[in-house]
Amino acid sequence: MSGSSQPHVKTAARSLMALSLALTLSVASPDAHAGGDASQPRGQPTHAIEDVADFAKQIERDLARREARIAIVFRSGRAREELPGGVRYTHGAFWVYSTIQGADGQTHQGYSVHNLYHGAEDRRRSYLHQDWPVDFVNGDVIGEVGVIIPSPEMQRRLIEMMQDGRYEALHRDDYSLVSNPLDPLYQNCNEFMLDVIAGATWQTHSLPQIKANLEAYFDPSPLKISIFQRMFAPTADERIRLEDHEGPIRTATFASMGEFMTQYGLASEVYEIRAEFMYPPEPVTPPPVLPSDAPATQAPTPTPERSYTSVRPGEG
Repeated sequence: MSGSSQPHVKTAARSLMALSLALTLSVASPDAHAGGDASQPRGQPTHAIEDVADFAKQIERDLARREARIAIVFRSGRAREELPGGVRYTHGAFWVYSTIQGADGQTHQGYSVHNLYHGAEDRRRSYLHQDWPVDFVNGDVIGEVGVIIPSPEMQRRLIEMMQDGRYEALHRDDYSLVSNPLDPLYQNCNEFMLDVIAGATWQTHSLPQIKANLEAYFDPSPLKISIFQRMFAPTADERIRLEDHEGPIRTATFASMGEFMTQYGLASEVYEIRAEFMYPPEPVTPPPVLPSDAPATQAPTPTPERSYTSVRPGEG
């Protein structure tokens, strides 16, 4: 094949991949499913408003119990079977514990939610928006969220970034649903959060430096899809822009961000919360009451103590 035809082949491959992604991600229209999709404000609720409010409070109580001043929370506006392999959630945001003023003018403590959303009119442009836990949960359709709680030092640094303007400075409004987190061309909600996390980690707001560091230390999640899947799709989603990818499509996800932050000591906990109204907790069965004359069970013999030598990751 001649060298002059290579750009046309690459363009055709990207177009075909975009068609496949559009159907695989089920994102033909923003209102295709209740709750909205990807980085978009809430749509029509999937759950009863009472259940939405209860789940929002359940998440807040969980974060407060762990004394999280800031947490990274992920939701899904799509059923799991509609998402490509390796992707569990479609939107993530920072939850920040702060003083909140109610409609009555009274103040109280609670969590505010800081998002990157794409526009409704121009879906290839994004903006930063602060709303509330009930708004966030209203976009959920599966009754489950993913949570990353940064380490205490990372929480301090992240909050400092949100207060001194570096948070907003790292926002780029060119939006792609599947942006490459190692490339500065486009950004989605997860890549924006990752850029902020990287800025706090290396104490910089230089985007070239952040991307150089992520290239060395962050491993994005590959999207497990076939290029030829449903190749005769009628149209591609305009939010799928692939110019920032060379080779396989890789993006930032709950899993890859959790692994990165855990590996380098940036996270205290990574876990998931299921809504109690959908997944009631298992009843606790008390231990059986033994007769007073039952013989006592002999205690196990302690294992002799051993000395251990610490081994760095990768050396053992």
